[in-house]
Parts: sequence; C-alpha cells; structure tokens
Amino acid sequence: MFFVYVLQSQKDWTTYIGSTEELEKRLKDHNQGKTKSIKHKIPLSMVYYEAYLTKRMARKREIELKKNSSAKEILFKRIFE
Repeated sequence: MFFVYVLQSQKDWTTYIGSTEELEKRLKDHNQGKTKSIKHKIPLSMVYYEAYLTKRMARKREIELKKNSSAKEILFKRIFE
C-alpha cells in the first residue's frame, strides 16, 4: 500500500503534501527534523491521508495536489471546513 498524506504544522498552520509507503515512519521522520524543507515547521500532525495500490498512482495524486489546482482546493475544503 502507498499513501498520499497532508501534514499541518502546529507552529504556523501551514500544510505539506507528500507520499510514502510507510505512513507512520514518515510522520515520525518529519517530526524528527529529517526533512530539511519543513524542519523549521515541526511539530507536524497528520490531518489526512489516502491509500493507493501502486506507487505510481500515489505519486500521480501527490503531484496533482501539489500543483495549485482545483483538486487541492476541493480536498482542503473537505479537510478544513
């Protein structure tokens, strides 16, 4: 199983979208500062995730959401409203 996830910084409330095969490990890695681009935003909490059968499908969805697209807007309305 592969996952697309949304993290939210408890420091400044910004979000981060990523994909992984090991969801719990990835959240732990983020909160230990192992991702340089968001290290300054920890602590992070997982606010959403989706499961996919293949890495390719998860990666495609991650890229779709990372673009400033209507798909991201729709998802964020579901999560945060």
